[in-house]
Amino acid sequence: MNATTPTTKAAWQAMAETLIPHLESRAFINDTFVDTAGGETFATVNPATGETLARVASCDVADAELAVSCARAAHIRGEWARLAPGRRKQTLLRLAELMEAHQHELALLDTLDMGKPISSSLGDIDGAIGCLRYTAEGIDKVFGEVAPTGNDSLGLVLREPIGVVAAIVPWNFPLMMTAWKIAPALAPGNSVILKPSEKSPLSALRLASLAREAGLPRGVFQVLPGFGHTVGKALALSMQVDCLAFTGSTQVGKQLMQYAGQSNLKRVYLECGGKSPNLVFADCKDLDQVASHAAAAIFHNQGEVCIAGSRLLVETSIREEFVERVLKAAENMQPGDPLDPGSFMGAMVDETQYRRVLDYIGNGRDKSLHALTEYTELKTVWMALAP
Repeated sequence: MNATTPTTKAAWQAMAETLIPHLESRAFINDTFVDTAGGETFATVNPATGETLARVASCDVADAELAVSCARAAHIRGEWARLAPGRRKQTLLRLAELMEAHQHELALLDTLDMGKPISSSLGDIDGAIGCLRYTAEGIDKVFGEVAPTGNDSLGLVLREPIGVVAAIVPWNFPLMMTAWKIAPALAPGNSVILKPSEKSPLSALRLASLAREAGLPRGVFQVLPGFGHTVGKALALSMQVDCLAFTGSTQVGKQLMQYAGQSNLKRVYLECGGKSPNLVFADCKDLDQVASHAAAAIFHNQGEVCIAGSRLLVETSIREEFVERVLKAAENMQPGDPLDPGSFMGAMVDETQYRRVLDYIGNGRDKSLHALTEYTELKTVWMALAP
């Protein structure tokens, strides 16, 4: 965040009013924003207001096939794959510079699209920029190896791009997760096809235009918005996709591994869901600080985090005292308007997620679990629960 960062809700709202009418919502294929082959679209909605932000291109099998063909052609041409490492480094650093120049716009897109507080989105964009820069700086510092051999032979280990990489990212950290996927894939010279979540596609599409401005050759970076059961499945089953990277649910991760096996046994890299306990022992010297961290671990980003601290394991002798401290800390972590820089939590990404949380609460009551506090279903325009 810099000196020109808006500091009030009104300022962010004014920026949003200027931005929304000019949103790019088409697919980005072969260096061009295009409508889908079938002309299908879906609505992306601001969960804080219920407002439809845009009708976004809903890519299908035909669009995936076209993008994969363009990515393969780009790899064969070698404009990126065989570009000097220093030149690739310069291009990715230029992309990071452009992201920094447009950081407020990118942060605003994520907040409008999936409901997280603008303060969190700014941190995400900063992390995405850092990822691009870190990866770019490593391009000309990663070397091959010369293996020990006899005098009559030579053994070399070369690091080469694998080819076409498909990246499927979730909605909870849209642009940061995108950077984590595409930066390591682009750095060695691969062609990358990104499928953002249908719940948060806007920042990825804006990134596509910045990538083009940074100088990435046509076909090297493409963005296919759409649904997992259509375009996501098509990418996973493609015989011309050499590698698939995914962050999301364990169930979908298993399905993607099956698709890889049914096609070309492409490499698959998965980051799936899990449970992350916090462990607190009686010899802890600052229970207040730990309680604050424990509350933040479950309520940060509306709890929409793959490593959220969804379990709290506490030594019996301090259980009651520590739970009270956590409840007290949670009182200061209330939801608010996502465009208010002072809000700790924003809106849940959509009504499906909102109802899922209510179902968890209901299931706990059905099982006679003890509720430490009552939740409040806020009567506001945004979908949120006060802890």
